[in-house]
Amino acid sequence: MKPNFQSIILLFVLSSINFGVFGQQKNEDVFKRLNGIKNQEFYFYNIDGYEISSLKMSGQFTKKNIKKKYKKLEIKEDELILSDTALDLQNYYVFKSDTVQGANVSNTSYYFIKTKEDEISAITFSSYNEVDIEFEKQFVRLVLNDNIPNDIYSSITTDSVNFGGRKLYLGGNCRWMNINNIQCSGYGQMNWSVYKDKESSERGLETQRQVSLAHSHGKVVSDEIVEVTFEEVGTKARKVIYDFTGVSSALVGITGGKTLTIYFISAPVRGNYISCVMSFWNNDMINPSGLAPLLEEVMQLK
Repeated sequence: MKPNFQSIILLFVLSSINFGVFGQQKNEDVFKRLNGIKNQEFYFYNIDGYEISSLKMSGQFTKKNIKKKYKKLEIKEDELILSDTALDLQNYYVFKSDTVQGANVSNTSYYFIKTKEDEISAITFSSYNEVDIEFEKQFVRLVLNDNIPNDIYSSITTDSVNFGGRKLYLGGNCRWMNINNIQCSGYGQMNWSVYKDKESSERGLETQRQVSLAHSHGKVVSDEIVEVTFEEVGTKARKVIYDFTGVSSALVGITGGKTLTIYFISAPVRGNYISCVMSFWNNDMINPSGLAPLLEEVMQLK
C-alpha cells in the first residue's frame, strides 16, 4: 500500500521541529543526517527537522503555469515576485509563516526553478521557528545537480527504513504517515529527525511536545522522566500518558484506544543526535517489556 503524503499526520507523532542555524556544510555531513523517500515522481526528505519535498514537471516557466501545475501548493501568481539571485537558474522564491501554538511559528519556503532541461522544479522546505536560507540554497543545488546518493532513501514499502544511519527491517507491515514517520497498526508509531548537535535536537523535541499537547483533547494523567536505552545509548526519556476516556474524536474512533503512551527522547546516536517521539495505545500489542513491538526496535526500558 502506497502512503498518502497529503494525509493528516496522526496527532501525537507530528513531525514538528525547531532547529539551529546550519551554515554552509559539507555535503557528506548532510548525507549522514538525511533520509529520503521516492514516491513515483515525488521526492521527500527529512534532516534536522526540515521536511522537504521536490517535484519536477514539464511546461513553460511562467507564473500562470506554475500556479496551474502546482495548485496543491496554493501559490498565487502575485506571490511569484521575488527571485534568489544566488541561484544560477531562473527562479521564483516565496516564503510564508504562520503562528501555530503559543510562540511556535510554522515556516515554509517555496523555490520554483527553471531547470537546464527546461522543466519546472518545485522544492519546498517546511520547519518550525527558525529558518536557514544558506542551507536551503545548498540543498536546492544538491537536488538540481542530482547529487543526492541513492543510499539515503528508505524503502517506500517500509521493508527497510533508514533510522539515523541504521537499517530497520520492518518486513513491509508498516506504512509511512510522512517522511520519518512510521505507523505499524497495533504495534506502535514513531517519528524522528537527525540533528547535528544536542541543542537543536532538544529544541526540536520540546517544540514537538508543545504542539502535541496543544492539539490534545485528552487528559494528561502521567508525566515522568524514565531511564531507557536508546539505540544502545543509556539516556532518559519523557513518558507522558494521555487518557481519552469519554472523548469523541476521529483519532480515538480510528484506534479504539482509551489511553495513549508517548515517549519523547533526544539522544546522541552514531555521531549525530536523534530527536524521536514514540507512541502506542493501550489496546495495541504490548510486550512483557512494557513497550509495543515497534518501539522495542530502537528502545528498551531500564
